[in-house]
Amino acid sequence: MPFTKKIFRVDDLNVQIYNCEAELGENVAEIARDYLQEVLQKNGHAAVLLATGNSQIRFLDTLIALGGIDWSQVTCFHLDEYLGISAGHLASFRRYLREHFHKRVNLKEFHYIEGDALEPLVECDRYSKLLQAQPIDLCCLGVGENGHIAFNDPSVANFQDAYSVKLVKLDQANHKQQVKQGHFPNLEAVPKYAFTVTIPLICSAKKILCLAPGSHKAKIVQQMLQENISTDCPASILRKYSQATLFLNQDSGSLVSS
Repeated sequence: MPFTKKIFRVDDLNVQIYNCEAELGENVAEIARDYLQEVLQKNGHAAVLLATGNSQIRFLDTLIALGGIDWSQVTCFHLDEYLGISAGHLASFRRYLREHFHKRVNLKEFHYIEGDALEPLVECDRYSKLLQAQPIDLCCLGVGENGHIAFNDPSVANFQDAYSVKLVKLDQANHKQQVKQGHFPNLEAVPKYAFTVTIPLICSAKKILCLAPGSHKAKIVQQMLQENISTDCPASILRKYSQATLFLNQDSGSLVSS
């Protein structure tokens, strides 16, 4: 991989550090494209679990621009959604994924978590059954500044979770991150609860690509890779999975010693 500055492993987790975020997004898109081509050639269909957030935009743009994927044979899911907001809300992850991805490719299907469902627990059950109906071939992740993956914050993360999808209360660090990233005008506007795909379901994916660029991720990346595997940093669980790769740039990997 010509762009890669450094490649190493932490326990079973593959780690790649790139010179800049642009190189990271472009190369991860190539990895995803090549992998999905292999899966489609072998099986004729693929299931993909997508993340949202600023770290995913360049990756998704490049993945679409590369071409070479028969999207009509791909079914997509997403990791999380706020409770009680509509699909048209500016902060809705359904809106994000429709704008940045779904409307730009001819998918077989995109199954969305209905954040404003009238019966949230029934919605958890519905989405769980959809996820469990086939193996997840590819899961794309980000890492929150408190170490969350999806909305599995330290306070609610469970490495042996019995559920595939659950409702969780978001912690204060998560609230602050959503406001800082411009998703909400203030802390009071951030929903208190959200739907999330759980950690065991995420880790069941056949391939996991986790993107965590930016200097604001440096401390949590250091904790993720160099401290104990613990729900204190939920993303640290990826160190147990050889099908997972963590992609960093120089800024986010600046505190990591390999």
